Amino acid sequence: MTKKTTTTTATLRLSDPGVREQLEALPASLVLLGFTTTDGKPVCVDLDAEGPHVLVCTGTGGGSTTVLRTLAAQLLHHGAHALVLDCKWVSHRWASGLPGVTYCRDIAEIHAAPVGLRAELQHRLDLIDRDGDIDDLPRLTLVFEAADSILHQLARHWGTVREKGDLKTSPAIDALEYALFAGSQARIHILASSQIAKGVLGEGRENFSTKVLRRVTTRTFERLAPEIHPVPKPNTQPGHVHVIQGGNTHPTQMLLVTDDEAASGIAATETEED
Repeated sequence: MTKKTTTTTATLRLSDPGVREQLEALPASLVLLGFTTTDGKPVCVDLDAEGPHVLVCTGTGGGSTTVLRTLAAQLLHHGAHALVLDCKWVSHRWASGLPGVTYCRDIAEIHAAPVGLRAELQHRLDLIDRDGDIDDLPRLTLVFEAADSILHQLARHWGTVREKGDLKTSPAIDALEYALFAGSQARIHILASSQIAKGVLGEGRENFSTKVLRRVTTRTFERLAPEIHPVPKPNTQPGHVHVIQGGNTHPTQMLLVTDDEAASGIAATETEED
């Protein structure tokens, strides 16, 4: 894809000229984040690359929910299934009830989802060992909203339900760690948002081939992307982020997919209101 898109507007939407066409021209293995602010080239996540998980780290109001929604909607459009962990109960209501989506809000549901994910991951790894590949299986994405808060709640929840003889570590947290490490081999992708990205997310940063950073402190930037020198100056314009991939940083204007667009399908015909 050689066509470039201007990024001078405050936001980048599907209804902007040429955006929907460029999105549809991408192969299913590429998920569009947005376009570089320097020359308008597309910035994508390669799902077939090593460690194709995405970590979105922003300050309060930095747009992490929008980033996750934009990525998840594209994956669903191409036939992926999704586990959506929404401890805020409102961040991803667009996904509730959609085909192929398991939408979890209660902490007990959220706890069960990664445990089930681990079983599915092991099943897929067994199929790979037996058949050599699983390309006929749909991709599976875990949308991990407010991951820091969820990890804290999972640890506390396990402390209240754990029985004598059970391991001290939450099986849900253990499953998430395992999915970060082995999920890419089994067409399983984690999309996580965080404000500080410590603990499981910070320790597993090498498994995130793409990091989207906005409004983070210099210390957080250096911790999550130590290969980038010097730390770039923050951009306060709406939708502007730094995408870290392959040891490089790409100043990027993020694509904005709305709740309605995500719920109805990003390839849906534009309405007159658009």
